[in-house]
Amino acid sequence: MSTEQTTIQAIVRTLDGQHAHVEVESGGCGRCHEEGGCGGQHLTQMFCGGAKTYDVENTIGANVGDRVTVAIAAGNLRRSANLAYVLPLVAAIGGAALGASFGGDLSAILGAGIGLTVAFIYAARRSRDHTGNLAERPHIVSRS
Repeated sequence: MSTEQTTIQAIVRTLDGQHAHVEVESGGCGRCHEEGGCGGQHLTQMFCGGAKTYDVENTIGANVGDRVTVAIAAGNLRRSANLAYVLPLVAAIGGAALGASFGGDLSAILGAGIGLTVAFIYAARRSRDHTGNLAERPHIVSRS
């Protein structure tokens, strides 16, 4: 397991127990132009503008209005993108191919729908899994 982390600056907007809702003014990790950067920030700016709010672990006891540094394990961004985009696409194509092998177009459409449903259920359950260690979850590491 890698301990490399990506950090971003944010402002604490609200608190909820051990979690803080932070507002990040720029989307993504900010590594778009660096080696290993995915360029995903450019895609997010096309579809939605303005500040983004995220729920993170408040490990340092930050207060509302504090400027903080939020860290996330470097590989989590890629894994999240794969879970959100690649898995449903592969499941739909696989389901359609399997369905088409059993019948015609209707079976392919049904197979694609079943594949998507299974992928979305898996992604929803996986995204709710909070059993990972702190280094794997987004968390506040310092006040800025």
